[in-house]
Amino acid sequence: MKRFLSLLIIIGLLGLAGLGFAEEAPVAPSAVEQVAAAPAPTVDTGDTSWILISSALVMLMTPGLALFYGGMVRRKNVLGTIMQSFIALGVMTIDWVGLKGVGLDPNPDYAATIPHQAFMIFQMMFAVITPALITGAFAERFKFSTYLVFLVLWATLIYFPLAHWVWGVGGWIRNLGALDFAGGLVVHISSGVSALAAAIFVGKRKGYGKEPMMPHNITMTLIGASLLWFGWFGTSAFVVTHIATAAAALSWMFAEWKHRGKPTALGAASGAVAGLVAITPASGFVGPMSSIIIGLVGGVLCYMAINLKSKLGYDDSLDVVGVHGVGGTWGAIATGLFASKAINAAGNDGLFFANPSLLVNQLISVGAAWVYSFVITLIILKLLDATMGLRVDEASELAGLDHAQHGESGYAL
Repeated sequence: MKRFLSLLIIIGLLGLAGLGFAEEAPVAPSAVEQVAAAPAPTVDTGDTSWILISSALVMLMTPGLALFYGGMVRRKNVLGTIMQSFIALGVMTIDWVGLKGVGLDPNPDYAATIPHQAFMIFQMMFAVITPALITGAFAERFKFSTYLVFLVLWATLIYFPLAHWVWGVGGWIRNLGALDFAGGLVVHISSGVSALAAAIFVGKRKGYGKEPMMPHNITMTLIGASLLWFGWFGTSAFVVTHIATAAAALSWMFAEWKHRGKPTALGAASGAVAGLVAITPASGFVGPMSSIIIGLVGGVLCYMAINLKSKLGYDDSLDVVGVHGVGGTWGAIATGLFASKAINAAGNDGLFFANPSLLVNQLISVGAAWVYSFVITLIILKLLDATMGLRVDEASELAGLDHAQHGESGYAL
């Protein structure tokens, strides 16, 4: 009966979310706005082809995330961890498609040279991966049934409003003048801050700090990181994204080498993801030299952040807070420092180009995203804990989520 009621709750929330956001879906990153220069809405085959390719690339990031996270957990939890990312493709797709007036004609406000449905599907892929990022914070201990409801509530109450505030016509952060090219605020700060709330509220894994919890398959994690790197090219300006990612992979690796005595493959992969996160909000507004600085600083900052979690006493299993929360925050601030109209006339100049007001706007937007995401996530978690429960029981946690939650094993050995 309890499972049946949970299923009814999920179905009801999906329906309400679709109705509630039927009139206006959040808009996509301003990367797409650059193709909207035509005086009248007219479908362009080249633009349409590129946005569909970009949508496919961003979709690939979610399976990439599944492998990235899957390799970092213990063997008994690999399928449960991968499943949390994979099923987001299903839940978030249905949650997203509450459409009204979204047909094949272009929307002149956002992308006047591609069908509105193509624009919608591109937006959807960001909505899919963002809540999946949070799962790294509560990996190896969260109930799957509760997670399904969490996906719907979190996206509806946090992601959708933030996306509209930042990218939507009439959104207050957009009107403020803050810049977020491809999701520093909407994707990374929101997920990283929510991950912090989740790690604190859900609590530590059994045995955390007392027994080894080493990644079981670094090879899988490296493949996942590579897919994320590849998929990121569908979200941002290509050249600076690649440069910043390379710089962060190197700076994390050298920071770890200096700190621990050896450079690790996991560190290089984590550094690459940190660079991807850091450049995301700035990627359409900065040049190659600025992207090197953003990447180098981002790699070191994120490495320092993940080493703080044990001192602060929370169990962020897969370092979502340190990489996405800190990396996204640095990227948003760096946009206020390095943005230049010479790179993108639709953007603005930052502090280093004689415009301190942009940095102020970036700081306001970062503060708003931090507070809103943290508070609403805590409310959602408290509600779910009181009604469905957040954690698996101790016996299930010790046995592993693969067997306890899914009745399967990741490896037939």
